[in-house]
Amino acid sequence: MTSHPVLRIGTRGSPLALAQAELVRAALARACPDLAEPGAIQVVPVTTAGDRIQDRTLAEIGGKGLFTEEIERGLLDGDLDLAVHSMKDMPTALPDGLVIGAMLEREDPRDVLLSRERVGLEALPAASVVGTAALRRRAQVLALRPDLSVVPLRGNVQTRLRKLREGEVDATLLAAAGLARLGLSVEDAGGSVLAAETMLPAVAQGAIGIECRADHAALLDRLGAIGHAETEACVGVERAFLAELDGSCRTPIAAYAQKHGGDVRLRGLLAAPDGSRVWRAELTGPLADGLALGREAGRQVRGEAGSAYPFDPA
Repeated sequence: MTSHPVLRIGTRGSPLALAQAELVRAALARACPDLAEPGAIQVVPVTTAGDRIQDRTLAEIGGKGLFTEEIERGLLDGDLDLAVHSMKDMPTALPDGLVIGAMLEREDPRDVLLSRERVGLEALPAASVVGTAALRRRAQVLALRPDLSVVPLRGNVQTRLRKLREGEVDATLLAAAGLARLGLSVEDAGGSVLAAETMLPAVAQGAIGIECRADHAALLDRLGAIGHAETEACVGVERAFLAELDGSCRTPIAAYAQKHGGDVRLRGLLAAPDGSRVWRAELTGPLADGLALGREAGRQVRGEAGSAYPFDPA
C-alpha cells in the first residue's frame, strides 16, 4: 500500500461530481498499474462558490467560473494534481498555466424532462411551472411552449428531484448523462429524453474534462492513455462556437457536434432569453477543420441576430 497518494484529484463535492471523479480514478487505474494500488489516488472534494450560493442563478452571481475557481487555485498552488469537471461548466478560457489534459468518452448529451404527471414537453398542461436555472433550457422551453411558466431552480440532481416531488415545480430538466452516472433510470424518475432537435444540448454536455498544469509533462502522458479523441474533437468544435459568441451562462447558447466519418456536423443555437427569437446554424465540414467550422457557425448566428445581440442583461 502506498504511503502517500501519487495523484490528488480535485472535484466538487456533489454526488454527481464525486461519481465523475471515480470514473477518472478507475480509468487511470486501468491504464497505469501503479495507480491501481490502494491509496495511490486521493479524491479531494472542494466546495466552490457556485455550490455555496444556491439562492440565485449563475447569471446573477458571476457565471461558470464559480464552479471552477477554487479547484483551479488548488492546481496552480500545487495542492492538487488533477481536477475533474463537467465540461459544460468550464469557461472557454482557462487560467494561464492550466490545460484540459484529456476528456473521457462522452455520455448521452441530451436533456431529460421530468414531470409530476410523467408526460413529455409537448403534453405538459398549459401554465405548468417548469423549474430550471439554465437560460439555455428556459429559452428553448419558451420557444416551444410559450404558455408555460419557467422559474429558477438550482441545486444538485437530488435536490431538484426532491423539489419536483414536493410540488415546488411541475417539471424540471436534467442532463441524461448526470442521471446515468448516478445510476438513476429516466423511466423510473418519470422522465423522457428530449431529442436534440427539440432541446439542443449545452456546449460539451455529457463530457468529463480532466484539467492539470500545462508544465506537468509526465501527468499529461498518463492522461493521454485515457483520453477519448472523438469526444475531445467534437467538444472542441462546440467550444469554438461558444467562444466566437463570447458566450457565458448569461446567454442562451447551445451546440452539438457529431462525427461522421472524417467530417463533423455542428448544430448551434443562439436564443433571446425569453425564447421569442431563436437563431440556428448547421454546418458540416472536415473534422480536421472543426475549430474553424465552430467559429464560422458562431459568426453566422451572430450575424443573423444582428443588433439584437448581445442581449440586454436586464
